[in-house]
Amino acid sequence: MLQDDAFRTLDRQECLRLLAKVPVGRVVYTRQALPAVLPINFSLDADASVLLFTSAGSDLVRAIDGVVVAFEADEFDAETRSGWSVIVTGRATVVTDAAEHQRLSQTGPHSWMPVRDGVFVRIESELVTGRELTGARSGSKTS
Repeated sequence: MLQDDAFRTLDRQECLRLLAKVPVGRVVYTRQALPAVLPINFSLDADASVLLFTSAGSDLVRAIDGVVVAFEADEFDAETRSGWSVIVTGRATVVTDAAEHQRLSQTGPHSWMPVRDGVFVRIESELVTGRELTGARSGSKTS
C-alpha cells in the first residue's frame, strides 16, 4: 500500500525548475475533434513560456496557433518508483515579430527534425501544475 506522503504537489517555481532539466515534452491538443499528443523537444523562455520550433506549414502549427493547449513533461525512474510530472496550460501562438524570432533563433530550441520554413511557437504558462512521486514503497508484494 502507498504511503500517504508518496505524492507531493509541486509549486510553480519547482515545476519550472524541473521543466528546464528535460529536453522533450508532449503537446496535448485537439486534432479533428479528437485528443492528440505529440512528443517534441522544447525550451523555456525567460518569461516561463514553453517554446517549440517547427515547420510553419505543419499540421501542429495549424492545429494549435491561437488555441489553448497543454504541454506535459516528466521524468521517472521505474526502479525507485519515483519521478515527477509537470503540465503547462496556456494559449499557443506563432511568434510573428521579426526581432523576437531573431532572438529566439539564438536562444530558443532547435528542432531535432529537419525543418523547412521554421517558426517558433510560444505556449504561455497561464497554469503550471505538477506533482512528484517520492519513491512509494509497497507493504506487500504484488504481481
